[in-house]
Amino acid sequence: MVIKRYMVKNMNEAMTRIRGELGKDAVIISQRKVRKPGFSGLFQKKIIEVTAAIDNSKKEKESSIDSNEELIKKLIENREIKKDEVKRDNERLSDSNLSNIETKEDKNKESILKEIQEMKVMMNEIISTSTSSGKEKSKLEILLENNDINEKTLNNILNKVNSMDNELDNMEKGKIAIEEMIPVSKVPLDGVIAFVGPTGVGKTTTIAKLAGNLALVKKRKVGLITIDTYRIGAVEQLKTYADIMNLNFKVVLSAKDMEEAINSMSDCDTILVDTTGRSSKNPMQISELRAFIDKIHTENIHLVISSTTKDRDIDTIVEGYKILGYNNVIITKLDETTTYGSVLNILQSAGKPISFVTTGQNVPDDIKTITGEEVANLILGEDSIC
Repeated sequence: MVIKRYMVKNMNEAMTRIRGELGKDAVIISQRKVRKPGFSGLFQKKIIEVTAAIDNSKKEKESSIDSNEELIKKLIENREIKKDEVKRDNERLSDSNLSNIETKEDKNKESILKEIQEMKVMMNEIISTSTSSGKEKSKLEILLENNDINEKTLNNILNKVNSMDNELDNMEKGKIAIEEMIPVSKVPLDGVIAFVGPTGVGKTTTIAKLAGNLALVKKRKVGLITIDTYRIGAVEQLKTYADIMNLNFKVVLSAKDMEEAINSMSDCDTILVDTTGRSSKNPMQISELRAFIDKIHTENIHLVISSTTKDRDIDTIVEGYKILGYNNVIITKLDETTTYGSVLNILQSAGKPISFVTTGQNVPDDIKTITGEEVANLILGEDSIC
């Protein structure tokens, strides 16, 4: 595989250079925004660093087969030479030496049979190699694998692509298939909304971003409630945001106090509830959290999960939090990953629609809704997170 890195102003420039140098079968492995190296780039706008690759394994395999075929050809030629030697010996020697001739001929026959057996073994190895490698992977399949899309989701995409009858190329079909696999939430940000998820995924910052958009942009009256008294500084962090944006703020220490806190904010259009990050592998902790959720009396619950979550952990988190009844998913930290297959893996595992993604630390700016088309563009390298 040949891998090259490009520093470009935009993705159009990247695609032009990649196709020009690596060909139309090249795939984009990663992309990220960086500043130009050196002091002169310190105050300049960021540029895009794009890494692309072209798979040359097919050529290598053909070269290997050619080499094996050449060796087989030489073995066959060698066998014919030895047969001629035996014939000449038969003609040259007299009847009195017949026993010696037979002995030498037997040895040559054994040698030839051994070489034929070696040829059979070699041919079987070539056939086995070709069979094990299977058909050559398509550009789409390589791109999906490079984006860390898990095997189950990848097969779902390829099955959808193969079932399409239209004349589009595989990349276009892949884009359509991915779009169809991205359900988008249509739940309004009204009433009481709870946010659950593991520690460290950015729940508190996500809530601050949503609160800022609702209060400062949409001019709604917003209240903030936190039950996260376990994490050092969690209460102070959310209270600071509440003070800056002049929002109602309450700390709830027990489940029985939750209803009272919500009732005290009855004049708010939206109440956002921050919860404690809990391990999805600890049923006791999740049950404690459920006691609070049950007192909120809302069906608007968002599971917050990071795009950097390892694939093997996604199913554990998704399954562990199901008891809380979440019906939407927020995927955070898209700015901290170079591949976006995890977005698709998470949504396929959860079976719930995506409501928001976060793309940085800035409050309230770095949060947005996202469409299936936008996710497909990220995965297929047609767009990037700024």
